Amino acid sequence: MTIRIGIAGIGFMGMVHYLTYRRLRGAKVVAFCEQDPVRLSGDWRSIKGNFGPAGEIMDLSGMGRYREIDQLVNDPNVDLVDVCLPPGLHAQATIAALKAGKHVFCEKPIALSAADGVKMCAAAEKAGRLLLIGHVLPFFPEYRFALEATRSGKFGKLLGGHFKRVISDPQWLPRFYDPEHTGGPMLDLHVHDAHFIRLLFGMPKAVNTAGRMRGAVVEQFTTQFVFDDPDLVVTASSGVIRQQGRPFTHAFEIYFERATLLYDFANLATGPVLAMPLTVLDEKGRATRPKLGGGDPMDAFRAELGEVIRAVGDGRTSPVLDGSLARDAVVLCHKQTESARKGKPVKVA
Repeated sequence: MTIRIGIAGIGFMGMVHYLTYRRLRGAKVVAFCEQDPVRLSGDWRSIKGNFGPAGEIMDLSGMGRYREIDQLVNDPNVDLVDVCLPPGLHAQATIAALKAGKHVFCEKPIALSAADGVKMCAAAEKAGRLLLIGHVLPFFPEYRFALEATRSGKFGKLLGGHFKRVISDPQWLPRFYDPEHTGGPMLDLHVHDAHFIRLLFGMPKAVNTAGRMRGAVVEQFTTQFVFDDPDLVVTASSGVIRQQGRPFTHAFEIYFERATLLYDFANLATGPVLAMPLTVLDEKGRATRPKLGGGDPMDAFRAELGEVIRAVGDGRTSPVLDGSLARDAVVLCHKQTESARKGKPVKVA
């Protein structure tokens, strides 16, 4: 069975998804929706991102090419709509696709508001179609190792962790700090870790965020997540720095009863730096490095989209990409912003 895919939005993520689908068995991109006529023609040389390949000329002949989302979602040759539009358009495009009887894979965040996330999940349930959200982080080998260790209990009880995700100012995204378009660092960047924290630890009861505001969004911040279990100590730091010499970094320390997991990676102007490969500190005083395979980030997208194709083929949602988890991540981001703005802890529920 081949899942036929229509991609809405030819930007960096739309390009990454297209290149990835071409490597997957059982997946075929058959249509695009994009309002930029140059990109819709196949000229992707203007596309930029903070990892992965550069944009180039693509041969899109033989594919459906549409300017409006309604045209794409009503294409009878499309089984799955892959939404790679700006986050402010996620809800509209997703609900239209679900109403048209399509399954939807939507890039993170699910939406810019938790209310829209609720509407999207409700639309999927009503239509009897899958809504999967592109939180790729659990498919990176280091994060996958941590998730599997948590689920298996191999290192005992989970005691907490610290997560870091920082980028240089993305000057190639002119509306990055617009809360109605992209959502700023909280909803475009930290939402990865909010989702992963939700996966590992469940939903916290409160958040306490100290951060520097940039208009209506938080530019840089640190959050403490408070849980009913007093043994859980969970924090995260994220945001934007004003120098261009480090386009991206992410890292974690995750604490178990019988082990600590360490990881730290950055892209610098001089190239990638793996400051701390995934390392396990065990109860016998040893520091070991599990074998994880290659470090190409495109491999994580291949694993993620492979999960999407399997879920659609089986008609069953993914426990990692499920829309309700993505909605919870957006709830956390808004509660963190509220805490930073008010300068005090905020209850989550």
